[in-house]
Amino acid sequence: MRHAGDGRLRVEFGVGGAEYGVPFLEAYANCTLSSLHYLDNTDTDIAKDLVLDIPSPQDKIYPLVFMVTKFICGGFTIGMGCSHVVCDGYGSIQVFKAIVELAKGRSEPSVIPVWERERLVGSTSTSKQPLPPLLQPKEPVAFSPLVQPKTVIKIYCFRVESEVIKRLKMSLMKEGDSESEPVTTYESLGAYVWRSRARALQLSTNGKTMLNMLVGIRRGMKGYDPLPKGYYGNTTVDGKVVLKVSELNEMPLYEIVKLIKETKKVASTTDYVKKSINTPETENKQGFSMDGSGAVTILTEWKHLGFLDENSIDFGGYESVNFVPAPCSMFASLEGCIFASPSILDDDNPSMKGGVKIFTSLPVAAMPKFKEEIEALRLFN
Repeated sequence: MRHAGDGRLRVEFGVGGAEYGVPFLEAYANCTLSSLHYLDNTDTDIAKDLVLDIPSPQDKIYPLVFMVTKFICGGFTIGMGCSHVVCDGYGSIQVFKAIVELAKGRSEPSVIPVWERERLVGSTSTSKQPLPPLLQPKEPVAFSPLVQPKTVIKIYCFRVESEVIKRLKMSLMKEGDSESEPVTTYESLGAYVWRSRARALQLSTNGKTMLNMLVGIRRGMKGYDPLPKGYYGNTTVDGKVVLKVSELNEMPLYEIVKLIKETKKVASTTDYVKKSINTPETENKQGFSMDGSGAVTILTEWKHLGFLDENSIDFGGYESVNFVPAPCSMFASLEGCIFASPSILDDDNPSMKGGVKIFTSLPVAAMPKFKEEIEALRLFN
């Protein structure tokens, strides 16, 4: 992405004479997928060896890369890397499905991918007002003593059973004394995980911390023409909740859930969507970055991407077993947190039907405390 002559941001492929195309690597592993537990362990570090994480110097920017690794058991993994500048999670899965269908011999995909990014191009003339809430430089940003220049960041996976989630939501409903507006899994777990990460990272209590939620706007964007079925560009906006760490720790959990719920509603309004689309044009001039300090949690949900449900991708006789983020590039950043569906291996565990796998990035030293917080979820009643 670069600034064009008219001042707007542009995505360019093959910059500086680089060859066009998609880098593809075929690899072989002298072991079975079962020996790796199908990448369904708490520590997902092994997944980084199954993707093509090539560097992108100034003259070579690849928006899409693939790596297929074949195992001696006959199974295989497909590692896909896709630039978030080009598409979001839903769009990347749509492109992935199209590629699989073409590889199986179809003349064209069942859903034709559509770019048409011009439908959601912003305007610099209406981007003068910042999106609330923005943290101003004079306000102290929380910091973690566990985050140092050479700190090792790893992605960990934690399982939360459906009954545990149900009890958490029931407890929050009682706490809020409200039967009219149900609490969702995303809202309840999002509030709990945000607070748990702050505690695990030992964030300074007098500083600010932010939950940045990726809110989908694919459906019901008032003021915009309906997006075509095959549209695969980004259709998310940032919904941000900012609190002092002391507030996050001391505030009743239901109050945090209410802030999340309200922020999601605001992020779905026409005015907010328009400002969000315009903001990238001037984002370097507005707001204050908290990235890399440990103060930010970026929350997204993969449960509805259609990879492990009844509409799962048909690999021609092969069964999709698992779907995990590889710990490299954006997924290796300190801020990341993903709610995902259980793997096929969890089918033998009835308690995980309707449960959630939480992938979160943490310094190694912070993981035991976060694990303790997740275990404490089972105390809700």
